[in-house]
Amino acid sequence: MEIVFILLAFIIMLLSIIWLPYFKQDKTQQRAAQVASAQQGVRAQTNIELYHEHKAEIEKDFKEGRIDEENYQYLLAELDSSLLQDIKTAEQPKVIPNASKSLGAIWPVSLSLFVVVFSVCLYLKQGTLDGLITTPIASHNMQQNMSADQQEQLRQKQMHDYIKELQRHIDDNPDDSKAWHNLAQTLVSAGSYNLAIHAYEQVIRIEGEHAELLGAIAQASYYQHGQQIDEHVKSLIDRALALDANDPSTNILLGMHHFMSQQFPEAIQYWQRIIDDNRPEVNIAAIEEAVKEAKKRLAQPKSTSSPKAVDVSGPQLKISVSLSTEVEQQLALGEDKVVFVYALPSDGQRMPLAAVKLMASDLPKVVTLNNDQAMTAENNLSSVETVHLFAIVSNQGSAGIKPGDFKGETLGVLVNNTEIIHLIINDLVE
Repeated sequence: MEIVFILLAFIIMLLSIIWLPYFKQDKTQQRAAQVASAQQGVRAQTNIELYHEHKAEIEKDFKEGRIDEENYQYLLAELDSSLLQDIKTAEQPKVIPNASKSLGAIWPVSLSLFVVVFSVCLYLKQGTLDGLITTPIASHNMQQNMSADQQEQLRQKQMHDYIKELQRHIDDNPDDSKAWHNLAQTLVSAGSYNLAIHAYEQVIRIEGEHAELLGAIAQASYYQHGQQIDEHVKSLIDRALALDANDPSTNILLGMHHFMSQQFPEAIQYWQRIIDDNRPEVNIAAIEEAVKEAKKRLAQPKSTSSPKAVDVSGPQLKISVSLSTEVEQQLALGEDKVVFVYALPSDGQRMPLAAVKLMASDLPKVVTLNNDQAMTAENNLSSVETVHLFAIVSNQGSAGIKPGDFKGETLGVLVNNTEIIHLIINDLVE
């Protein structure tokens, strides 16, 4: 109810400002009329006194013989006529021009109606004081004071609102390929890969089959199937490369997949294709950084001894990775498995910001994720505020989350966290 009182006070204040000059104008006109009336009375009295003076002079001239009877009567008649004329003129009311007053009545009425209608519409739209004060600046300040979880929830809400807006637009414009493409990209960021694939297929329906669209579908299918290149994903990749061997989206996917599997020469090969092709719409600098990092990893000697401490700046996420009792018992029956520990951006992007590889037999173990483990210099832990952490026991020894793997996860972790984060692998991926 607080907004009702605020709006009432707002209306009263504005109406007083609008109508006060109008009423002041009326009082001014009344005073002017009173002054005019007084002036008319003085004029009438003056005319009467002049009449008597003139009449006395005419009578004096007639008595002294300076005028005859006929002129005497004529002059008296003229004097009487002049007096009547002056009296009529004096008694006629002074007409104050009404144009300004009528105009004055129109504009305060119009403004008053606008204020009332605007206030009602504002109340119906906002409804509460919280809605009224949520301006873009206030929203920005509030967002700065939000926790990481609250910011993530806000980002998800904004993304969902944008998806709904695109869907409404597409309902009215089903052949707008650009809208379908924007919807597909947003759905990938939201993790709705099946819907994203459908949106990309609609773009193909409108524009025809192109390598970049097949590559985008391959990426969405790759994430949908737990970052695994199965037969379906492979067929999409083959179709895309058949149309364009240097298609950026397809080669980025292949490079990233091989990088995560620590197959660095293959990753470099796919990414180098993109660099050599040098298309204007591709961020070549980011691809070059990825190649540089892959070459750096390739040059590192493989050793089972403790790695040499590396002086790195930026976030240092210390993660205690362990197996639950149930998972440990199941793994004890078979051969040793590869474990991937990595951080993903909490905004829905799927390229890891940092990753390490170890063996299940090494667990429990404390590992550290930092910027030195990023695939590119631009996409590292310092580039975000929160991340999702995953630890995956890979059944097949390859990167990604696939059926048969065991996983543990912790979502929405602040990258500037300095405490040890406990990550327990306890779920079977089905």
